[in-house]
Amino acid sequence: MANNKEGAFPPKDRNLLISGRAPKQGRIKKLSIREKLLDFKRRLSDRKMYSIVLAVIGAISIWGLYQYKHAANLRQELDNQYNRSFYDMMGYVNNVETLLAKSLLTSTPSRTASVLQEAWRQANLAQENLGQLPVSQPIIANTSKFLTQVGDLAYSINNQNMQGKAMTEQQYKTIEQLQGFATALSEGLEDLQNQIASGRIKWGALSSKGTPMFQRLSAELPEKQFKDIDKTFQDYPTLIYDGPFSDHLVTAEPRGLTGDMLNSEQAKQNAAKFLGADRIMSITDQERNDAEPIKTYSYRVAFKNVPENQIATIEVTQKGGHILWMLYNRPVAQEAISIEQAKEAGRKFLRERGYPDMVDTYYLKEDNTAIINYAYKQDNVTIYSDLIKLKVALDNGEIVGFEAKGYISAHAVRNIPKPKITEQEARSKINPRVQVKSSGLAMIPTDYKSEIFTYEFKGRLGERDFIVYINAENGNEENILMIIDTPNGILTM
Repeated sequence: MANNKEGAFPPKDRNLLISGRAPKQGRIKKLSIREKLLDFKRRLSDRKMYSIVLAVIGAISIWGLYQYKHAANLRQELDNQYNRSFYDMMGYVNNVETLLAKSLLTSTPSRTASVLQEAWRQANLAQENLGQLPVSQPIIANTSKFLTQVGDLAYSINNQNMQGKAMTEQQYKTIEQLQGFATALSEGLEDLQNQIASGRIKWGALSSKGTPMFQRLSAELPEKQFKDIDKTFQDYPTLIYDGPFSDHLVTAEPRGLTGDMLNSEQAKQNAAKFLGADRIMSITDQERNDAEPIKTYSYRVAFKNVPENQIATIEVTQKGGHILWMLYNRPVAQEAISIEQAKEAGRKFLRERGYPDMVDTYYLKEDNTAIINYAYKQDNVTIYSDLIKLKVALDNGEIVGFEAKGYISAHAVRNIPKPKITEQEARSKINPRVQVKSSGLAMIPTDYKSEIFTYEFKGRLGERDFIVYINAENGNEENILMIIDTPNGILTM
């Protein structure tokens, strides 16, 4: 012990210090960070302590994961609500733009009133959905002001029209100006939709920063406000899409459902004949639909010399064995024929299957196919209720889709009267600003399960194409449809 320096510990006492027990004599040395970690590790080596620590870490991890998922679900739910409001608002703004354009074509106060009633309602619905978006009021003030003025102006002119007073030239110019703003707003909303869909803009960012699109709406809007108007609720007409009257109301008792009741095997033979019995490998029963008004049998069809997954589904009516619809799911790799060739292929297909008097109307291209509407024609009168839709593959003109609900629901031989007014008299009822390009006779359906005998005039106002229907018996302006010429086809609304 005499050789040790003052204050130093022998090896035995140094071990006592490391183990956590102080030596019996001398100064107590503090533990280093490394020594503390080693001591903590030795304590954890105790099985009970180790289990407790793992349990605590696990509980904290589960709680954290739950909170994260809960917050993510809440954010997703909120984003879904914002998306729904935004897309609804887009639809209402597009409808406002269309209705304002239609109001520029109307030639009678009553028809103008009907169109502007709907414009007022759609503007109010657009504003209601705009208010649900996470964008501060100063940012959307001009957009909100615009929608308010559209609604108020439309309602004011509507009340004037209901008293038999036509629009003044100044009111016409104001609506023309508002329709231009509605077009600009629709384009801005479409651009914003693309940015949201691609993830370039998040609703969270909009709520804090807003978007310049809402601020850019022209400051040149008319200043006149219409206030204190009694806006009572009325029953409004609906817009019609996908070709004139293609999805309109059908009769409760299908007039085209003729013939005897067939069993499944008899109906299956009709399905084979429709598709071509020589190319069919097998037809399998799928289900029986006994719901009114059109009861059907459903079949799964496999074809020869094609991949197994390329099958067709077809439904045949129990009464009469009429084909209600068919869909063949084969891929169409590329376009090789024109729309005119596709239309002719459709007409040939219909003639060969007992529909000889069908004329093509409007079409839409998608995924290298064309969906073409064909309407029945009797005595040179187009009957829009009797509608068949075909899906034509643009690689070889094969019919890969067929739907005849409109035709089966409404088809019958009509007792078509002679027009009580001449075509020239009917044309004089059209707004003189419209440049008429073609005309003809047509039967159009109503909301009351009846039909109206009309002259159909296709014309142009400015840069837009329209169809105007004038009653062939009393000269009333019955309907106006706007033609939408898109890169993928021609539709109406």
